[in-house]
Amino acid sequence: MGYPYEDLDDSQFERLVVQCMRMLFGEGVQSFAAGPDGGRDARFDGTAASFPSTAQPWTQITIGQAKHTNASNAHFSDSEFSGTAKSSVLSEEIPRIRKLVVADELHNYILFSNRRLGGVINSRIKDRLAEETGLNESRIFLAGVEYLDDMLHTYPDIVRRARIDPIDGPLLVSSYELAEVILGIAEGIHASPSLDDAPVVDRVTYDEKNRANGMTPEFAQQLKRRFLSETHRIGRFLADPANADILRLYEGAVEEFQFKIIASRKDYQTFDRLFNYLVDFLFKRDGVLSRNKGLTRAMIFYMYWHCDIGETPDAQAQ
Repeated sequence: MGYPYEDLDDSQFERLVVQCMRMLFGEGVQSFAAGPDGGRDARFDGTAASFPSTAQPWTQITIGQAKHTNASNAHFSDSEFSGTAKSSVLSEEIPRIRKLVVADELHNYILFSNRRLGGVINSRIKDRLAEETGLNESRIFLAGVEYLDDMLHTYPDIVRRARIDPIDGPLLVSSYELAEVILGIAEGIHASPSLDDAPVVDRVTYDEKNRANGMTPEFAQQLKRRFLSETHRIGRFLADPANADILRLYEGAVEEFQFKIIASRKDYQTFDRLFNYLVDFLFKRDGVLSRNKGLTRAMIFYMYWHCDIGETPDAQAQ
């Protein structure tokens, strides 16, 4: 198993990349503060210590970039990364790289990402970068997850030097159990029209729940209007003894979500932001969830409505 790069946040990954570059180029690698970087996360001016080899090291100005994703099993070939659309990661970076080349501020370019890199797409991306930026292809290098794993194996001190502490990381939850629940519910609801009748559940009032968690009235109303009917269907499905295996997966998911939310709640001004962060993160991490966005949002709302996640005040049941 490789290092869990997808569980880092962007700043942690950038620090990891800077330390990788210092191992390859030297301690003179300069890092940049978070924010608009003009197409660079690290810069080195001089002769590399050992990259791409000690016999023929790169010289002059090398720019390094870190492109991180929280998605698991991501690839350089993914359209959102290397596609020709203006919104792809590569399309947005090329003008910045070209600007640095024209200004004589970039002679070598190395791109790190926690994505898998195949030989075919490696050649295609390098060809495109060379054609659209003016760099020589021999002065372009793509470092994928395989290369990063090799770096951490060769230089095990990199993680410590990058000051990576899991406690400082973002709010991350596993998508596996929830994806299995979503698949089961999607199939069950489709196959069983009678799932509309939900069992009666004792819970605090929605307003009390929202006040305790800091959810704004406008956001709470939108969630209720869009997803309340789905909570009845989900509740009926999970209450069916035939779906006991899905219920166990659901219980495992809410247990993890609740512990992570409790630990990270102070980092979010409102539960609105926390809700949106969770669904956006899950869409990025798991293809099943991104293909079932409506049902995924409904499921997170069900967890909240059912008082399985978030704070639940002591109050009389409905």
